[in-house]
Amino acid sequence: MPKGYLLLIAAVLTETIGTSALQASQQFSRLWPSMMVVVAYAISFYLMGLTLKYLPVGITYAIWSGFGIVFIAIIGYFVFNQRLDLPAVFGMGLIVVGILVIHLFSNTASH
Repeated sequence: MPKGYLLLIAAVLTETIGTSALQASQQFSRLWPSMMVVVAYAISFYLMGLTLKYLPVGITYAIWSGFGIVFIAIIGYFVFNQRLDLPAVFGMGLIVVGILVIHLFSNTASH
């Protein structure tokens, strides 16, 4: 797998950790989850910045935000007991399809 995509996957995973910690911080009223938010987001943005050496910013951000939405919804379901209705699941499916279209068919996805 190309280095840019490995960096992007790491950026998405750390962003997902940060967003999960954001929920766990209870509006920044708990110290350790609040600190985790700051550290995870800092790492995520650093990794996303490195990704921009290999992928265009629009593609990077589309994939980062799209997968972040899907992953945090899955974590919300299993960890925070947040349910999704059928339109929400369908919409997230469209996000994944959009990312696949970009990756598989767009010439923009590479520098």
